[in-house]
Amino acid sequence: MSSDVSTLGGSYIEPGAEFTRDTNYIQTRITEDGRDGYPVEAGRYRLIVARACPWANRSIIVRRLLGLEDAISMGICGPTHDQRSWTFDLDPDGLDPVLRIPRIADAYFARFPDYPRGITVPAIVEVSTGQVVTNDYPQITLDFSTEWTRFHRDGAPELYPPQLRDEIDEVAALVFRDVNNGVYRAGFAGSQRAYERAYEHLFARLDWLSERLRRQRFLVGDTITEADVRLFTTLARFDAVYHGHFKCNRSKLSEMPVLWAYARDLFQTPGFGDTTDFVQIKQHYYIVHKDVNPTQIVPKGPDLNGWLTRHGREELGGRPFGDGTPPPPPKPAEVVDPSHTPPGYQA
Repeated sequence: MSSDVSTLGGSYIEPGAEFTRDTNYIQTRITEDGRDGYPVEAGRYRLIVARACPWANRSIIVRRLLGLEDAISMGICGPTHDQRSWTFDLDPDGLDPVLRIPRIADAYFARFPDYPRGITVPAIVEVSTGQVVTNDYPQITLDFSTEWTRFHRDGAPELYPPQLRDEIDEVAALVFRDVNNGVYRAGFAGSQRAYERAYEHLFARLDWLSERLRRQRFLVGDTITEADVRLFTTLARFDAVYHGHFKCNRSKLSEMPVLWAYARDLFQTPGFGDTTDFVQIKQHYYIVHKDVNPTQIVPKGPDLNGWLTRHGREELGGRPFGDGTPPPPPKPAEVVDPSHTPPGYQA
């Protein structure tokens, strides 16, 4: 079992084989009608994340874009963890200030004493019971868009518009298979053949995305959608981690002009760059993945200044928030450490 079991959701590296991700998550949902026993209710739940994790970063972005901060509180785990689970080592006394637990595993075991799978983030916990409700990260963000509408801020964008859902789902599935999960399939491949297959699929899909985005500003339609959120968190980590650490080194993101401009466009949009912590991202991958990086040395680069350069994507048209508006600045307690962002960046 990989030392990264908590991050990979129970997935593992098997010598001589392809990387396998366990995608069996807790499928309980929080819905407006409460059909799974967990109704939408402000203050009842706490979203547990780690800024380092791309899957968790999605939920941070969507929560912020939709303005759900007052309805769903957020606990932040540190960037590193042991084999048991993510820990709240950034908080005083190492305890989440609301749940009063040292590690997210405690919330899993409170509901499932013999929980057999990986302890993952993001996870939503019911505050009153201290029990995990769900860790089904793809569904969490979709439900934020569709089930929590009563608590969306005025001017919240439509990230999963009904008329575009089939296309969003289709694009997101391809991006997950070849890009979001593709970088892991390359980085944790158990054989040369498995690595090369993942590498080829990854860059073929990145080339496909480049062609798609050459003529349109966003992945689906003319506004930011769930599809853009899902791609962004992988692109944000590409040069800092995946290019070297995961051997995805045909090209850096900064050497792929269309995708680099697209990623900068999103990064400079409120909700994206202001939720991205490059230091914690690097600390997580290079320190936790001891099987890939046994020295646990964290690289100093790459230079982050490029993220703030002009991207020119507005020339393609499109309206990032559609008929809505950008979110306000993040709450003070949720601001990324300025030393972990490009110099001069302001949320």
